[in-house]
Amino acid sequence: MRMKKAIALTLACLMTLALLAGCQKNTASITGAADLPGTRIGVQAGTTGEEYVKTEIKDTEPKSYKSGMEAAMDLMNSNLDAVVLDELPAKEIVRQNPSLKILDKPLTVEYYAVAVKKGNTELLESINKTLQRIQKDGTYDSFKSAFMPEDGKIQVPSMDLGDSSKELVLGTNAEFKPFEYLEGDQIVGFDISLANEIAKDYGHKLKVENMNFDSIITALSAGKVDFAIAGLSVTEERQKNVDFSENYYGASQVIIVKK
Repeated sequence: MRMKKAIALTLACLMTLALLAGCQKNTASITGAADLPGTRIGVQAGTTGEEYVKTEIKDTEPKSYKSGMEAAMDLMNSNLDAVVLDELPAKEIVRQNPSLKILDKPLTVEYYAVAVKKGNTELLESINKTLQRIQKDGTYDSFKSAFMPEDGKIQVPSMDLGDSSKELVLGTNAEFKPFEYLEGDQIVGFDISLANEIAKDYGHKLKVENMNFDSIITALSAGKVDFAIAGLSVTEERQKNVDFSENYYGASQVIIVKK
């Protein structure tokens, strides 16, 4: 009798595992957005990628992570079917993890801008002047070449912080290479170098505050930081809470899957 029960229990377990396996999406079948409904999708919390999955992909609830890399680790461990993330950070993740790939067709077209507290027109005007200046004098191109080289070998340029006693506090999330990330114990990146130019032109010294991405808008609205640069895409929802500068970078959301 015990033997029969054991066999029955084993068969039941095998059937359960088979059913669970059948419910999982075959990663190889994900070739674009049309294949995402019903799959397990990882996103970085607070990003436009998270919003895209919630609003545009049916029959799925995205799993949110503090960083794209954390989501990618779960993808490699087969706990996810795909990750939706901004293109350049996605490329960096794939470069570091050859078992992953990015699907060819992007999901969105969007633009990064600098955010300030609602009504802070003085700082906003100064930021726009800096963005215009660095486009004209070649500084923007030099930052792009340093942090987005074709061979992938980033050369972090030195930063002159100036000698002002006044600080301009930047809110960012150092989990978004090549825009902002940790190099040893220093926060560097395209956005950080850009922020330093903004601070110097404003007559201040840059101070960087690292925080979770989904906390940045709240910190800015509460006056805990003076401005925010963190690969922030301009959206209608964010414009309700902060003011944005002119665009400084065109971006897109992409799908990462296992090869």
